[in-house]
Amino acid sequence: MMKKFTDAGMYEQSHKAGSTWLKVACCTGLVAMSLVGCASKEKVPATSDVAVSKQAVSNATVSGAAEYAPLEVASAQDKLNQANQALAAKDYVKARELANQAQADAQLAQSKASSAKAQAAANALQDNIRVMREELDRSASVNK
Repeated sequence: MMKKFTDAGMYEQSHKAGSTWLKVACCTGLVAMSLVGCASKEKVPATSDVAVSKQAVSNATVSGAAEYAPLEVASAQDKLNQANQALAAKDYVKARELANQAQADAQLAQSKASSAKAQAAANALQDNIRVMREELDRSASVNK
């Protein structure tokens, strides 16, 4: 009986050791894969990042951002041009950074344009309300 218990205890010990080894191997593999992923990202062309930024600049321009936020649109366009140059020079890290900055500038410009349009609409509504009140006041004074 004692021997079976010892065998089971030894089985548990070897199983635990195997489990620990497996955990260490998995962790090591994950670290290695993440390092390869980081290293390979520097070598992969940033064409998708630049394309997304180009679309963001286009969307901002179409939304009227050039009128309401011309500095941000110009900055986005400039960074997009620099990103294209970095892409052509195969400096993918710089291209990716500039593309992300261009996208952020374009989104800021689009937000400013939306905000300015909303403010203009609110001002127009306030003017309409003021005119209607004046008409009501005139109408009320005539009917007295």
